[in-house]
Amino acid sequence: MKIPVKNLDGTEKGDYQVSVALVEGGRGTQAVHDVIVAYQANQRSGTASTKTMGEVAGTGRKPWKQKGTGRARAGSFQSPLWRGGGVVFGPKPRDFGKKVTRKTKQLALRKALTERLNAGDILVVDDLKLDSPKTKGLVEVLRNLELAEKTALVVAQEVEDNLRLASRNLQQVEVTTSDALNTYQLLRFDRVVFSRGAFQKLEQRLGAEPGEELTTESTEDTEQEDLTVETVKTTRKAAPKAKTAKTSRVAKKKRTKTAPKAKKAEKTRKKKK
Repeated sequence: MKIPVKNLDGTEKGDYQVSVALVEGGRGTQAVHDVIVAYQANQRSGTASTKTMGEVAGTGRKPWKQKGTGRARAGSFQSPLWRGGGVVFGPKPRDFGKKVTRKTKQLALRKALTERLNAGDILVVDDLKLDSPKTKGLVEVLRNLELAEKTALVVAQEVEDNLRLASRNLQQVEVTTSDALNTYQLLRFDRVVFSRGAFQKLEQRLGAEPGEELTTESTEDTEQEDLTVETVKTTRKAAPKAKTAKTSRVAKKKRTKTAPKAKKAEKTRKKKK
């Protein structure tokens, strides 16, 4: 797949050949869902808190006597039925965080990148260096790239001060790096603008699925383990079983049991003769 490459003035400079393996078909949709749900859950502070009946400040005196007033019986000023009383089953501080495996995160990011590439929402810019930290300069660049009226995610290899300062006053623009890019950011904005170096770095990040790469040390270790297993098996087959004290006792008992039987057999033969 090829992506158009443009300069900051909007002129086309060629195409960029995508080398990362794309995730086609329905594979990865559940991973995207799990990662986004976990990301949004982890953004929650979980500080909502209410007071129960025992935590509300107040006296423990009974409001009025149990009988004789004609009013409904009451036992506490902190009753949940009263204004200013405690809250029944109210929220308490808790952790909403969810964990997702590393493989699931990488699969979700690859799936999100594939969908945005197929939709034509990704644009590669040759360089993202700005001359000044003025917002007017970044707005002009977005206008040249036909992104003035759309939300945009700008992904740079390294966020420079000029780019950071120029983008912080634009509500529809967010700047990040290829190392910090996540699935939620990749799917949230209308367009995604990469610098050439940032896209290459993202391809290195997604170059191989977890578990595919095998180092030379790991292969040598596996070969040594296989050799040790084979040698253990051969030694078990070749080595004869050593006689233990228990087996020798059993053999002696068998000999003592068979001796009187042989004597009886000899006596019967002599009688017959």
